[in-house]
Amino acid sequence: MRPYFFEAARGFACVVALSCAGGFAGAEPSHGIAMYGDPALPPDFVSLPYVNVDAPKGGRIVLSEVGGFDSLNPFILKGSSVYGQRIYGYESLMGRNWDEPFTLYGLLAESVETGPNREWVEFTLRKEAHFSDGSPVTVEDVLWSYETLGTLGHPRYHGAWKKIETAEAVDDRTVRFTFNTKDNELPLILGLRPILKKSTYDDRAFDESSLEPPIGTGPYVIADFEAGRFVTLKKDPNWWGADLPFNTGLHNIGEIRYEWFGDSDVAFEAFRAGEISSNREGNFAKWKTAYDFPAVQDGRIVLSEIPHQRPSGIRGMVMNTRRAPFDDWRVRDALTHAFNFEFINNAINGGEEPRIASFFSNSVLGMSDGPAEGKVKELLEPFAAELLPGALDGYALPASDGSDANRKNTRKALKILGDAGWTVQDGVMKNADGEALEFDILLRSGATQTVNIAELFSQQLKRIGVTANLVTVDSAQYKERTQNYDFDMAYYIRYMSLSPGNEQNLYWGAEGVTKPGTRNWMGMASPAAEAMIEALLNGESQEDFRAAAKALDRVLTTGRYVIPIWYSPVGRLAHKAELKYPEGKTQMYGDWIGFQPDVWWIEE
Repeated sequence: MRPYFFEAARGFACVVALSCAGGFAGAEPSHGIAMYGDPALPPDFVSLPYVNVDAPKGGRIVLSEVGGFDSLNPFILKGSSVYGQRIYGYESLMGRNWDEPFTLYGLLAESVETGPNREWVEFTLRKEAHFSDGSPVTVEDVLWSYETLGTLGHPRYHGAWKKIETAEAVDDRTVRFTFNTKDNELPLILGLRPILKKSTYDDRAFDESSLEPPIGTGPYVIADFEAGRFVTLKKDPNWWGADLPFNTGLHNIGEIRYEWFGDSDVAFEAFRAGEISSNREGNFAKWKTAYDFPAVQDGRIVLSEIPHQRPSGIRGMVMNTRRAPFDDWRVRDALTHAFNFEFINNAINGGEEPRIASFFSNSVLGMSDGPAEGKVKELLEPFAAELLPGALDGYALPASDGSDANRKNTRKALKILGDAGWTVQDGVMKNADGEALEFDILLRSGATQTVNIAELFSQQLKRIGVTANLVTVDSAQYKERTQNYDFDMAYYIRYMSLSPGNEQNLYWGAEGVTKPGTRNWMGMASPAAEAMIEALLNGESQEDFRAAAKALDRVLTTGRYVIPIWYSPVGRLAHKAELKYPEGKTQMYGDWIGFQPDVWWIEE
């Protein structure tokens, strides 16, 4: 074997991991790999369970995006890139079955093998795998991709690289990665790394934003684009993986076009006018009231609600603890009490959307009511001195009676602020130095519902002498400021899977306090959270995994970093009638990654 690199540092990673049964599969080549136990699909499976194997091919779908883009390199921090290009233009060694919590099957690789304790992993490439220019995928391309992404790519790729001791070519088709850190998820994370063609960058820098896209192996290639306006992806007629069982019934549509708009309202009007094929609606009230136009009434537009089994995730107003006054948890707690969720939910959603109770609520991974017990308590107790009230003894978000006054919680907010040294002086909330409690809420231009939420919250805060200024910026500025944590409060979304793992370090790890580009917008630095993530990664059973997730949920929720709003138990898609999906066998993650346009087709 010839060594490719040596790297002994330890760090964090991204992507997603899982739980489920118990133990690891033996050390022998396999068609797939699960976080625990064996893959659900046998080696001779003919398709994923949620596709239509007889779906017709061809046609065109037009989707809307808000904002713009200035880069076609989706693997670096610089620039605003195109999500669809990253997903459909590039492939990894393994592919994910979205009907299992976290199981991968061979894609560019025909097999995967791990050590008995997952201390190493080997992938063997398929002979037929090739890039869109016809050149074969080689071991050299694989090793170069991992090293380059791990050192020059987006920070989400760096953590896994730091946990690799050696990366080696075993033979002309097989690579082996040996780890310097115990991490049971790492073989799966490496299986999901995108593979790029090394020679593409013989004469240009990888880490510079560019409108010249990398060469990939995916089902689609860029056919046309105009920076900031549109991108057209066309199905590659020579796509190497078209006949692979894993891809049967996937990527049926011949052309995917993304159109960019200044804000979501303009994008919706384009959908109403027939210029856009499908519209994902996140506003419950709008779903109930705005989709009564003629195309819906006569059946040209269909309204579909897609069930799912994934956690709620977190969505709401995040407070940047790098800045005063949000470095004081009591201020965060007081503002959480002042946020009249029931009134806002009723004003915007008619009160029908459920509230996010915790980061993993709506799932078996969510924190339980009342005091911590059993393994959850055992995991948290060593950190009792640093944990905030509620982590061990139980916590629930404040609830109001739904009236505009919110008297009980307003009184509570005033008391908490008083304990923190803030009092109302001449109608203004001030501290002992006479400084007013005033901050900005950073919002993205065109995000109408988010602005409405912030306006209602700002009005509520005025009643206790607190000033919240709404600052609206375009998409490019919003990305720049949030990547560099240049805000006081901002609207925040973090989706959670049924398989939390290394990506949790990217979300909540202390490195993100200063390192730009992580998901740790709140700036939390919690040894307890990092210990719970470590327990997630190295649990020996489903019980261990769930206990670690529930314990992490308690640390995050009681940290009072985000004022949660609501989640939707279904995905809501309005789409042209000729657009079809396999009804009755939707994957457990529902309308998420891997759904539209992946399993859809067009019937004229």
